[in-house]
Amino acid sequence: MASDHEQNRPPSVGKVGRSSGEISSEHQPLINGTHSSESYSVSSAILPFLFPAFGGLLYGYDIGATSCATISIESATLSGISWYDLSSVEIGLITSGSLYGALIGSVLAFTIADFLGRRRELITASILYLVGALVTALSPNLAVMVIGRFVYGIGIGLAGYGIGSLLVETVAGWRYMYGASTPLAVITGIGMWWLPASPRWLLLRAIQGKGNMQELRETAICCLCRLRGQYISESASEQVDEILTELSYVGEEKEATLGELFHGKCLKALIIGAGLVLFQQITGQPSVLYYAASIFQSAGFSAASDATRVSILLGLLKLIMTGVAVVVVDRLGRRPLLLGGVSVMVISLFLLGSYYLFLDDMPAIAVVALLLYVGCYQLSFGPIGWLMISEIFPLRLRGRGLSIAVLVNFGANALVTFAYSPLKAWLGAGVVFYVFGVIAVISLLFIFFVVPETKGLTLEEIEAKCL
Repeated sequence: MASDHEQNRPPSVGKVGRSSGEISSEHQPLINGTHSSESYSVSSAILPFLFPAFGGLLYGYDIGATSCATISIESATLSGISWYDLSSVEIGLITSGSLYGALIGSVLAFTIADFLGRRRELITASILYLVGALVTALSPNLAVMVIGRFVYGIGIGLAGYGIGSLLVETVAGWRYMYGASTPLAVITGIGMWWLPASPRWLLLRAIQGKGNMQELRETAICCLCRLRGQYISESASEQVDEILTELSYVGEEKEATLGELFHGKCLKALIIGAGLVLFQQITGQPSVLYYAASIFQSAGFSAASDATRVSILLGLLKLIMTGVAVVVVDRLGRRPLLLGGVSVMVISLFLLGSYYLFLDDMPAIAVVALLLYVGCYQLSFGPIGWLMISEIFPLRLRGRGLSIAVLVNFGANALVTFAYSPLKAWLGAGVVFYVFGVIAVISLLFIFFVVPETKGLTLEEIEAKCL
């Protein structure tokens, strides 16, 4: 006997016949975008994107605030605290604390995402952002501050240089830097509460038998109209049925088990995906971003505010170069951007190392090297790495594969961020950057010999030709 949710399935939803895992042409309208010609209201196009994007903005702000706050918090005159004399390990804990939280948050996200849905998951993240920011900003000692950073990081896992330049010369300015993220966390939470649930998530719960099919289908239609505007009200029912068809097809694909991840095509996809995000981090990117203001200060920008203002240029450069990557990636391909960008990163890292060891009377070299490094990272590893991860994993592996990639990303990020300050004190910044340079050379070999070109290929073609 058919289950209740199968009996309630609308006529347009049925089994998708196939023998090799491809989607037949009659079940491709949603993928091919037949509804792209419809008009949508401005608010329905912007708001569903805007509030979730604030979560990413809060993560970026945390990087910028930490870069500036580490200068202020170690100052006897500017910190406003009695425990300012921190060791390199303690500074490492402050900078990496949010990343350890993010590591835990990413594990939680993988286990609760389907249960909560993205909307409630982001509301929870907003609450954690708020609590973590307040605990950090009001912390009476180092231990409480690290706990606040950890809680904030959990919010990062479930889901701003400008203010720092104004506050870095203020007594106890680091408190204001971390506290300044609380209004945005509140806005994010309220915005996500206002947004409707994801139609796809509602329909997935219906297919999984976690609710009445007809009721969830009607709710999904209402939510789709709210998300895309009343312009699609006439076709909303048809689009919901198409989503049901697609989800029914996906539901028939048995997700890869943990053991299958380490065999055949699954293993190759995992090596490519995890390898890219690993090299993203262990080539020094967290150290450059989290310690940018400190590096600029040691490079001759004696005033903390001067170092911070130069850090703002890094944020602007990141934005510009990411835009360039988006424009040219489908024209030039993934591999050329990765190989070219990482090659310049290698040069930049060796220049930084040379500055600290031999060329300390030429601070311009450090500035140019940092700008080159950040610009080329945003042209290569930054956007292209995550783009390829979204393409390289087969459908049945995607959930577990992306989860492992995120875990590797946050784990490596936390490790490099924590280790930089103690290693700098032990070996010197020059040697540390040389080590990053050698690792970047290894990453070049990995890209050249292991990472395939996926430009212009469908997901099915990538699985057939590249894995």
